[in-house]
Amino acid sequence: MKIIYLYILRAHIGPFLFGFSTVVFIFLMQFIINSLDKLLGKGIETSVIVQAIALNIPWMVVLAAPMGILFATLMAFGAMSANYEVPIIKSSGTSLYSMMKPVIGMGIVVSLLLFWFNDYILPESNHQAKVLMNDIQRKKPTFAIQPGEFSPSMGGNIILSRAVDSITGRLHDVTIYDYSRTNQQNIISADSGQIGFSSDYSNLIINLFSGEIHQRNNNDIKDYKIIDFKEYQIKMEASGFDFNRTDVNLISRGDREMRIRDMQEVVDKNKSEAVFAQEVIDSLSNQHLDYLLKGVEYRDIEKEKSTVSTDYKVDTNQRSVLSRVQKNVNFLSSDLKTKAYTIENRENNIRKYEVEIWKKYSIPLACFVFVFVGVPLGIRTKGGNFGISAAISLGFYIIYWGCLIAGEKLADKGIISPLLGMFFADIIIFFVGILLMIRINNEMFQFRNIFNKEK
Repeated sequence: MKIIYLYILRAHIGPFLFGFSTVVFIFLMQFIINSLDKLLGKGIETSVIVQAIALNIPWMVVLAAPMGILFATLMAFGAMSANYEVPIIKSSGTSLYSMMKPVIGMGIVVSLLLFWFNDYILPESNHQAKVLMNDIQRKKPTFAIQPGEFSPSMGGNIILSRAVDSITGRLHDVTIYDYSRTNQQNIISADSGQIGFSSDYSNLIINLFSGEIHQRNNNDIKDYKIIDFKEYQIKMEASGFDFNRTDVNLISRGDREMRIRDMQEVVDKNKSEAVFAQEVIDSLSNQHLDYLLKGVEYRDIEKEKSTVSTDYKVDTNQRSVLSRVQKNVNFLSSDLKTKAYTIENRENNIRKYEVEIWKKYSIPLACFVFVFVGVPLGIRTKGGNFGISAAISLGFYIIYWGCLIAGEKLADKGIISPLLGMFFADIIIFFVGILLMIRINNEMFQFRNIFNKEK
């Protein structure tokens, strides 16, 4: 049996690495394409761009691992079924459940590793990636120039370019209005230009080609010059254009940038605040009830002066009572609304963070659950080739994430509990896998009986 187990595990290694790396590569290319305009054309060092990409890989790993397990089980057992290895092993007295033991063990190990990765590595990488991307976006781009539009003033220069290549920094049909000098104004026009930073990023440099400079003295209208040039360089300070890194410890963390224990602290704090707000509501309600029933405050009214008539005293007392009751009701209503809003806000926060807590368990669990789907489907379809396995894997992956997203939305709205919302997808896939396993095992049992009768 040990040899069979090792053989089954070895059959999974290649497909798992292939499926896992393929999904990571797809996510990586999608991220690079979507973020290309945010990373390039800003004079940022290559190492910073590489770091920004690397910090986003962990979330891709978390999403790719379950897909890799599903693809591996489909490929491995599909190939074994296509080569009649599964029926042969089954006819020797080894049940389907026994053949699944090493794969289930592999699923448990990958789930535990992914849970550790999801709780320790992913939150920190998400936080650092957020801070770094904010720093990159906050940095003024090298090419703060839109085609056919006047740029904001940069060092006293306003630039108009009819065409701009934001990646290479190439400008075409350029006009620059130079107001940097008090006594002199320059209007520079050129066929083309190149904009970029100096090597130390302290200066912004614009190289212009084939143009002319219209130079005018503001103190003497007659002093007007036209200077032709083949190449002309403008250098200005790059203050505000430089790239500064923010200390990650100074930026607050969101729910996806926190570990389970940190989120649990937030949940406990919100629960305490909600309980306290409810206690305040109960206390205010009881106080107001005592006020209405006992009337201690407005029945002990001071006697009016003897100069005031009795009718006037009664009328004044009644109006005073009604006014004080009205004010008390208004204050009570305001306090109750404030505390009710506090409770609602804290309950929303509790659901939000509990959803993220349980998600850290549910996604790694998918590595274990997909084993129960991949094995029977691989045997059933004999899908030992890339096309069939990829199609089935993609289909179940879409179903899983559709259920996960739906569960998350319902849990966020309070329709279902966060626990059920996050494990709903795992439960559905698990029961589908169990049903498929029972059916496949029964078919193989019938096959073995027929095989034995023929012998």
